[in-house]
Amino acid sequence: MFTSVDDVSARLAETGYLASPAVATTVFLADRLGKPLLVEGPAGVGKTELAKAVAETAGAELIRLQCYEGVDESRALYEWNHAKQLLRISAGRDETWDAARTDIFSEEFLLPRPLLTAIRGDQPRVLLIDETDKADVEMEGLLLEVLSDFQVTVPELGTITATRRPFVVLTSNAGRELSEALRRRCLFLHIGFPDAELERRIVRLKVPELDAALAGSVVRVVGALRAMDLRKVPSVAETIDWARTLLALGADALDETVVRDSLGVLLKHQDDVLKASAKLDLDAM
Repeated sequence: MFTSVDDVSARLAETGYLASPAVATTVFLADRLGKPLLVEGPAGVGKTELAKAVAETAGAELIRLQCYEGVDESRALYEWNHAKQLLRISAGRDETWDAARTDIFSEEFLLPRPLLTAIRGDQPRVLLIDETDKADVEMEGLLLEVLSDFQVTVPELGTITATRRPFVVLTSNAGRELSEALRRRCLFLHIGFPDAELERRIVRLKVPELDAALAGSVVRVVGALRAMDLRKVPSVAETIDWARTLLALGADALDETVVRDSLGVLLKHQDDVLKASAKLDLDAM
């Protein structure tokens, strides 16, 4: 999909995703080597958006598997359309079981889920396995077969092998440690909070109506909040939301009143709001 690291940076930027050199390099290598990309980092730093941006810039279909506790094979891989199978059996009452079984366990009655869908077909696809750390450990065993050989075994139909490998992105908030077996199959990328200059560029790109000086002040305040011992520091997504909030409020500068009244956009716990209100020194910024 990409010809060079610079090509990755330029094309992602066209979609509105500003990638650091480390991000662009790892995306290029994942594409060139045909390896899944495991992206870890705090919530709201652009892990999911990276997969969306890659799909957009490549003109590829984005297929998303949202992980959660209890997600299983029928939700991730495939299941059979039982209602349709029962109707087929009812319609062929005079058939033997062997004849009916051959029919009802065919492609017509198969309901592909994200993993199976991603490896079928010849069109370019990006498979996003989002918040992998929220899935049960048993789910990783299912991912190993798909990510190792890009194939899925359906006992009734046989092994289905990808004719064109999808670009795979797994995201994790590091809520639990992923297995070494899964990590070995992936290239690893950690996305943390961007430096001040990159975050300022992101804010200016996402909220172009915001004054440049005010955008700089927004980034400095968010940086100060991240340096505090808070339960949940603001993410990049929340920085953008705050910039839009200030624009909606018609603020042309940051003062104590504006910051105090809008801290709930950045901070999500009352004790964090109280701590920030007490410690934040706008005059020092």
